[in-house]
Amino acid sequence: MKVLLDTHTFVWWATDDPKLSAKARSVIASFENEVYVSAVTGWEISTKVRLGKWPGAEVLAMSFGDVIPVLAFKDLPVRLNHAQRAGLLPGEHRDPFDRMLIAQSQAENMPVISVDAVFDEFHVVRIW
Repeated sequence: MKVLLDTHTFVWWATDDPKLSAKARSVIASFENEVYVSAVTGWEISTKVRLGKWPGAEVLAMSFGDVIPVLAFKDLPVRLNHAQRAGLLPGEHRDPFDRMLIAQSQAENMPVISVDAVFDEFHVVRIW
């Protein structure tokens, strides 16, 4: 199965944070699954570190591209169809990072591993 990590899920996995659910940990750790991390995750982490909203994630912000292969994850670039889909998503949810992850999940037919229930509103399969 191919899965897409939400930004907090990526950070929690990379930092071995106990907030990561047992089910999420199991899916990510399974060699049977392909785990993807979106380019938008790098943007979100870097933005939040710059704004002082994510203390402790500075190393991930600075080494994002190097960490992905070390963790045996695959990168998911933002494609034109992702951008178009994200812009056309209905509703009032204004977080551009979530909107892009929702669009990528839909376009690539990948469940998202996330604690955030906002994905459910957009009929994205969410694992937690």
